Amino acid sequence: MRMTNRLLLATVAAVGVAASPAMAQNEGDCSALPSYGQLQKAMEIAAGNTSGITGDNRGFGLEMWGTVVNRDGVVCAVVFTGNHRGDQWPGSRVISAQKANTANAFSLPNLALSTANLYRLVQPGASLFGLQESNPVDTLVAYQGPAGRYGQDTDPMVGRKIGGVNVFGGGLALYRNGVIVGALGVSGDTSCADHNIAWKARQELGLNSTPTSDNIAYGAAAHPFCFGGETPPLP
Repeated sequence: MRMTNRLLLATVAAVGVAASPAMAQNEGDCSALPSYGQLQKAMEIAAGNTSGITGDNRGFGLEMWGTVVNRDGVVCAVVFTGNHRGDQWPGSRVISAQKANTANAFSLPNLALSTANLYRLVQPGASLFGLQESNPVDTLVAYQGPAGRYGQDTDPMVGRKIGGVNVFGGGLALYRNGVIVGALGVSGDTSCADHNIAWKARQELGLNSTPTSDNIAYGAAAHPFCFGGETPPLP
């Protein structure tokens, strides 16, 4: 009888584990997101119109970093638009990952929030003040080497959770056919240009079926101007 009960309990436990959603989900799954090559191409197209502060992207025309995370915050791809990883600000690699993590972490199936949308909400006295101190970057993931793999398809961040919160323009949630699948983070220029390039890259990837508008808005109660007199938000 004891052996029978043990076998029964073991069988129930095994079934419970197999049926558990947490166990059934593969948190490293990137199949719904762009590949390394697709992301790199979209970033190059989006960043291509950068003729200084008068260009469509409203930036300095610098090279960019782009990072994509899945819904669990696992990094799926890291790219840059220059010929070499030193052609863009080295610090922007991790910032792009922070932005992707942030947009994913605080967007929902029925509510898209860009990192630009969060700016005014985290100012002193605002409702989300202190949010930027939560969810710190995992520095072991962010800075592990070798540095020669940064921005390659074997970037050491890929397959790992980066964490981090960033609250200025450049991070957008990604929606495929209305379903949130992760987020894109872009960094390397002004925060206004970062948002615009991320916006264009998301359109290029066809992952922009957001349930609500997460576009940037400028002014005292929203995101600050980068130069002053920015063009209106992108459509």
